[in-house]
Formats: sequence, structure tokens, C-alpha cells
Amino acid sequence: MSEPEHFSPVTPAIVAELRAIVGDAHVIYADPERMEDYSHDETVDEGHRHMPDVVVLPGSADEVAAIMRLANRERVPVTPRGAGSGLSAGAVAVYGGILLSLTRLNRILEIDRANMLVVVEPGVITNDINEAVREYGLFHAGYPMSVEMCSIGGNVAENAGGGRAIKYGVTGRYILGLQVVLPTGEIVEMGGKRLKDVTGYDMVHLMVGSEGTLGIVTRIIVRLQPLPAARAVLLVPFRDVRSAIALVSEVMTRAHVVPAAIEFLDRASVHDTYKYMGERAPRPDIGAMLLIEVDGSSQEQVETDYGTIADLCLAAGALDVYVGDKPVDQKRIWTLREKVPRAIDAYHAWQIAEDSVVPPAQIPDLMLEMQDMERVYGVQVIAYGHAGDGNLHLRIVKLDEMSLDAWRALYHPFLDDFYRRIARLGGTISAEHGIGSKRAAYLPFVMDEALIALQKRLKAAFDPLGVLNPGKIFP
Repeated sequence: MSEPEHFSPVTPAIVAELRAIVGDAHVIYADPERMEDYSHDETVDEGHRHMPDVVVLPGSADEVAAIMRLANRERVPVTPRGAGSGLSAGAVAVYGGILLSLTRLNRILEIDRANMLVVVEPGVITNDINEAVREYGLFHAGYPMSVEMCSIGGNVAENAGGGRAIKYGVTGRYILGLQVVLPTGEIVEMGGKRLKDVTGYDMVHLMVGSEGTLGIVTRIIVRLQPLPAARAVLLVPFRDVRSAIALVSEVMTRAHVVPAAIEFLDRASVHDTYKYMGERAPRPDIGAMLLIEVDGSSQEQVETDYGTIADLCLAAGALDVYVGDKPVDQKRIWTLREKVPRAIDAYHAWQIAEDSVVPPAQIPDLMLEMQDMERVYGVQVIAYGHAGDGNLHLRIVKLDEMSLDAWRALYHPFLDDFYRRIARLGGTISAEHGIGSKRAAYLPFVMDEALIALQKRLKAAFDPLGVLNPGKIFP
């Protein structure tokens, strides 16, 4: 991607100023081997790697602010980055410039048990929050599936979701306050420890999900929840996809239970993952599988709930129901789900990864559309994800008989068709992975011009020179 004319290159003089701000040890420059790790995130598609001109690792909000003032003065683009675990190329420096890594801002500043909240810096690994507050009988409920590798700052930037969003919601529900460095270098405080606050615009939740384009978060107040007293996980195999998918809405409407999670795996994701883990699937005839978690305030309640769901599953044609009511069994079942992306990566070198979301009742229609796209384009579509909230992760993979030239030629036509079909079902182009640069060209497929223009004006109000995370979200 070519540099916009109004951006300036990073010069040795700018690098010297950056070193003066953060210290020599926290600037990486003219070292391609060390900088390569910062040229990409976890996006698997081709063409989303871009090398920054310099990598800077500030250690405080004041240092972040000084970097942004320098960037504005010199008109150098700045790309903020957390753990690099994103799937939209949102933390990739598509115009070069300064890659600003927040990994040194990694302290848990306060555990406020009385107010059931925690104050953290953005580089804290999300799982470390739960490890720190477990002894107080609390947990952060809005965490995503990549909990052990992602950082809380990235979760805020993307408004990340995850497997338990069906009951607990996504990250934004639990963010009460933020300290933010604006693109022009000012440090502002938004929100606080209050559960209710309608003083002015809701700036906190404007920042949540803004993908690092409106400001750089340097401190986060996270609301916590009481740990459930009991939980159980059901692993439910089916002979075919249709039976499994049809059951999802039945669990919600007929069982009168709100599960913590309903995860779906199709045949390929089931068998690839068991193979990747070096294990055999419980049955060779599994065509799809559901993972259903229930939790509650008592063991008796949880047993009643999962018994109701198990009966419903068996009546709907489930091959069996495996119950994990002990922590070791629950971990084993969730490990299967967590390994799915790695398993698919291991066995399918050429793929497109999409983060589809439709109204939950349209999941069966989405699966029919994907079957049709397999036929039209001669590819395989592997589906897994959060069926309970309408969010399936789809991996479009190249079949062995297709040439690389043919694969590359179908990339854009396939995605054009894919997003149009998603839109017709009432869906949109990302549920939790974000737009970044990967999906920016497709925003007009699901958003009208007036709304896009409004958001661009909002971006310009925060970032008049457009130096913060350019090339993201907007086409």
C-alpha cells in the first residue's frame, strides 16, 4: 500500500527523539529480523504484512502522549499494538511509520474488591486478570476465546467477544472507565468506578471497539462478576450439521435456560482437531458437534439445567451427550474447542478466515449459503464458533486439485459474494475480529454512505491529521 502524500518518513532525527522519550532499549530501528514480528498479526490471509519503519515500546501514558505529539508535529503515522493476536490486520502498520507497542504497560494497578472491579494497564494478558481476582471469588466475564494470549487493551480496542457472550456479553459491557491518549497527544480520563453515569456523551463506549483509531488506551477500569458456584460442560455429537444447528434455537426457546456458551463445530473442524491433538474422536460418524456450558449459583440448579438440555439434545437426534461436571473434564472439553483454529491452520495451508455474524435464527440459512458457495467456487468451507449468538468463524480452504493461480483469482470475487450473502441474511462483516485493513473495502456492503461519512467526520474530529492507525475501518 503506497504512502499518502501528507505522511512523512521516519528519519534518524525522529528516531533520536523517540529514543530520548522511551530510552534506547525500547526502540527497534534498522533491525528487520527483530521488527518482522511486528509486521503482522494472526491474520492468515495473504497480503496483510507491512513492515513498520520503527518500533517503540513506551512505558507510561506520558511517553505515549509525547510520541503522539511528535507524530503530529512531523506527520508520521502511528499504529498502536497490543499482543498482536488480532485477526483483521488492525495492528499492522500499513503505511509504515511508528509501530507503538503497549506490551510494557502490563501492570494490574488495583483490585478493588469492595466495588468489584480491577484497574489495569492495556498490556495485561486477559487471563492474568482472572488469575489475580479468582481468590476473591470474582472473574472478568467478557473475555474472548484467545484469553491466554490476548491483552485487555486489544480486547477493548476490538470490543472482543467469545464463547460465553451468549450469557455474559462482550468486553464493552464490563468497561467502566478509560484513560486515553488522544491522537493529538492530550491525556483524558473517561468514566470511572461508577456503575451509572450519563454525564455527557458516553465516551467510554465510543472508544470501546474503535480499533485504535480514535485514541490509545493506557488504563482500563474493568467491572468484575462473582464466580459461578457450579458449572458443567456438555459435549454433544450429531450425525449431521443440520440437526446440530437446528438445536441451538431450541435450547434457548424450549429449555428456558440461558447457557453460558453454545459452541458449534462442523465435521471437518471436529476431525481435524482430534487429529491435531493426537486423539480419536469419540465416534467415527460425527458430522457436527455442540459444546454447551451451563453455570449457576448452585450445583443442584446446574444439574437441573444440564439435564433439561441433555434430554432436549437426545430427542433432537444427538448421538450421545458427554457431561463434564468436574474441572478436569471441563478443561478437556474446552481444550478441544480452543484448539480448532490451530488444527485448521496445521492442515490447510491456503485459506481465508472470516468472522461472520447473522441473527441467531438465521444460522441454518447461513450454513445453506455456505454449502452453495462450496459448490459455486469449488472450495471447502469449515465452520465453527459461537452458534448461540449467531457468530460463526468460517475458514474457506483451497482443495488440493485447485491451482494457486485459480485460488488467488477467486479471492476477491468470493469475498464480494460472501459479504453480500451475509448482508441479505441481516448479518454484518465482523462480529468480534474487527474491520482493520482486512475488511475495510467491504464496509459499504453493510453500512450506508451517510453513516460511513458520519464516522469519518468523527475520526477527523479526534485525529485532524489522520496519523493514528491510518488505513483501518474505512474504505
